[in-house]
Amino acid sequence: MIKRKDPFKTNKTLQHTEHFKVKFNQTDALGIVWHGNYIDYFEDGREAFGRHYGISYKDVQNNGFATPIVKTESEHKKPLRYADDAYIVTTFIDSPAAKLLFEFEIFNDKDELVCYGKTTQVFTDFDGNLIITMPEFFEQWKRKVGLL
Repeated sequence: MIKRKDPFKTNKTLQHTEHFKVKFNQTDALGIVWHGNYIDYFEDGREAFGRHYGISYKDVQNNGFATPIVKTESEHKKPLRYADDAYIVTTFIDSPAAKLLFEFEIFNDKDELVCYGKTTQVFTDFDGNLIITMPEFFEQWKRKVGLL
């Protein structure tokens, strides 16, 4: 059997790493990061990725779209604690669909995986109507970064 290359997959991976320090207000009474705050870390990772690669939320808005999150997953492996140094690696997962797929890996200062997650965002107009075809600006961005 001949294995054929998937025409929608590229070999290029877009990743960005952002360092952070755990704040006191992100922890519970035991000094452990409350699980809901990992979603905020994912958001920080997406924001940093967007600024780095020129696809920030402001860029999306300036082109007439919003990108609400429709799915979030997270797997917690180890705790982070108040004042820990940590970092998040945000990876863009290319897809032929009109959506933004991200994977996240959060590590502590010992390079141990603390949390793994994924988010899915779709394109809508400002009235909340789902856009099912890839917006032209998004296609242009994909070409610019070598995904198309």
